[in-house]
Amino acid sequence: MTNQVNAPRKAAGRSAAAKSVKSATAAPAKRAPRAKVTKRTPTEVAALTEIYRQMLLIRRFEERAARSYTQALIGGYCHLNLGEEAAVVGLLSALAPTDYLFTNYREHGYAINRGIDPNRVMAELYGRIDGVSKGWGGSMHMFDISHRLLGGYGIVGGQIPLATGAALAIDYRGGSEVVMCTMGDGTTNIGAFHESLNIAALWNLPIVYVIINNRLGMGTTVEKSSAEPELFRRGEAYRIESARVDGLDPLAVAEASAKAVTVARAGRPYLLEVVSERLRGHSVVDPAKYRTEAEIVQLREHDPVVTFGAKLVRERVIDADTMAAIEHEVTARIDEAAAFAEASPTPDVATLFDYTYATPVANDSRRLPGQPLFDPAPLPDPGEDQ
Repeated sequence: MTNQVNAPRKAAGRSAAAKSVKSATAAPAKRAPRAKVTKRTPTEVAALTEIYRQMLLIRRFEERAARSYTQALIGGYCHLNLGEEAAVVGLLSALAPTDYLFTNYREHGYAINRGIDPNRVMAELYGRIDGVSKGWGGSMHMFDISHRLLGGYGIVGGQIPLATGAALAIDYRGGSEVVMCTMGDGTTNIGAFHESLNIAALWNLPIVYVIINNRLGMGTTVEKSSAEPELFRRGEAYRIESARVDGLDPLAVAEASAKAVTVARAGRPYLLEVVSERLRGHSVVDPAKYRTEAEIVQLREHDPVVTFGAKLVRERVIDADTMAAIEHEVTARIDEAAAFAEASPTPDVATLFDYTYATPVANDSRRLPGQPLFDPAPLPDPGEDQ
């Protein structure tokens, strides 16, 4: 369709004087063409709006978690998904409820997007009994078998062999589920990464390995830590199909994730690199002073939540009033989660070892820190010497 604003117009009956004036003056600047607006079906509008709502929910949750940490309501380590919202939502959109998810210690957003009640996720951060892991796991150790989220692992790469083993179990049973295992870019340099990819390729395991490349392993850039900074290429050594995708675009991530899951469900492993950003430091206490002012400005300009929301408004999927309503709804939901977490009781020390093993184990130690291995021998009665 011709843009009527910029279409050439034929002037009829122009006088010689008019032509002379036109030739003597600069031609007026052309207007920029209007953005093409694609007509969306109600189903498409609802789906796109829900993606934005999910991304905003993760963003506001993580912002509240950061605030609660500074208020000493959250202890221990705390790593946030700020800047990775598009990656989280896009990746999990391809998983069925029966599929399994393994993550690293940066997993709050994954837990929420997997369908776990934000109240329970926040309560876990607060170390309360209503938390996902009954208050004993904290930020890094979320676990919920009903949603098939099998961790949350504090050790770098600790989840990779376990996820590979889960994929082996599925294959052994002849199941149709797949495993998705996410990790950071720095994890690709450990031995367990290569060992797991090798065995998955040899045995045709139904697993998707996902590298969330936020360009920094703590404070070290990928280029300074990896001889091959295009991390998805590491799959080539094991003849594993692999791809790289823009992690700031939830739709692109969703499409790439769907392809990866399809390959895995057909019985072949897949390696997907999602290039994202981390809007803050490695953890809540990291001031990220290794970043320049120019880098900070660039991060803000490419904020995935802001840019995706602006895209939906620009394409007339939603309007400003709808965005404000979503903001109000999400803010209220996060306030509810924080209030729930603060009201939840702290676990009793006597329950510390209740969930160490899935089934009873003979002679398992239940000593608290500082307690001796054996009860001390009784001291002699001073009166016996007389």
